[in-house]
Amino acid sequence: MSLRVWAAFAALCVIWGIPYFLIKVAVVEIPPLLLAWARVVLATAVLLPVAWRRGALGSLSGHKAALCAFALAEFAIPFAAISWGEQWISSSVTGILIATVPLWVVLLARSFGVHEPLGIRRMMGLALGFIGVVALLGFGTISGLRGWAGVGCVLLAALGYAVGPLIIQRHLRGLDAVGPLATCLGIAAALLTLPAMRLLPAEWPSAAALASLVVLGVLCTAIAMLLMFYLVNHAGASRASLITYVNPAVASLLGIGLLGEHLGAGGIAAFGMIVAGSWLASRRAAQGLEPRLAAER
Repeated sequence: MSLRVWAAFAALCVIWGIPYFLIKVAVVEIPPLLLAWARVVLATAVLLPVAWRRGALGSLSGHKAALCAFALAEFAIPFAAISWGEQWISSSVTGILIATVPLWVVLLARSFGVHEPLGIRRMMGLALGFIGVVALLGFGTISGLRGWAGVGCVLLAALGYAVGPLIIQRHLRGLDAVGPLATCLGIAAALLTLPAMRLLPAEWPSAAALASLVVLGVLCTAIAMLLMFYLVNHAGASRASLITYVNPAVASLLGIGLLGEHLGAGGIAAFGMIVAGSWLASRRAAQGLEPRLAAER
């Protein structure tokens, strides 16, 4: 790979590791649904003109149902669920739980007509990954009803992130990716508008919260997606999928270093099991699936 491709890979590893830290900062002052809405609106404002200039919007009329499903699974539900969940659990635990996305992709693939054999290695990966999840949640990192509700929200988001690329694989292959992406972000924004407008904060958020929101929408969503497309085109989907195993570490380091979160030796061991299990389980599937567009955010 060229130096430019390596730079894109390194940048994306960092960019998709910081959303959980930024959400944790912003959600203190901005309600979760409003945060998710503003994020998709900002990303739409960046990507829609790009898709328009590329002529990538004209071939989407026959895919309305798939686009709506993708908008729900990849953006509206996960962005809102993660923001909601991070009210009650740490950003580092959130990032680690999102690392289970490859496990869910393997489990759900057959339901979407993607048939790949479950060999011993992949089954071992699934088992190891889910043992890691149990270990992570059992080492005292979660407490109270709200904590477990937060875990449920993040796992719901992980399921959405797994369904998204499977929808692409089954229904949206062959399209210029920027067109469906910009369209689905717009659909997600429309779906979240009414509930978000009911939750406007009484006071204007602080500069830190607003800056976090802008970075989430522009850098971590819009620009990150463009970088992902570049990386897939120049390095392949298999290599690009390696980002999945790096950005949870970035999320954990930011949470521990800047927010004072505590993961402990047990949590770190659980993180290792989840990442190793995800790698084993998705190793053969990496070339068969389309780029996991938001699975690494």
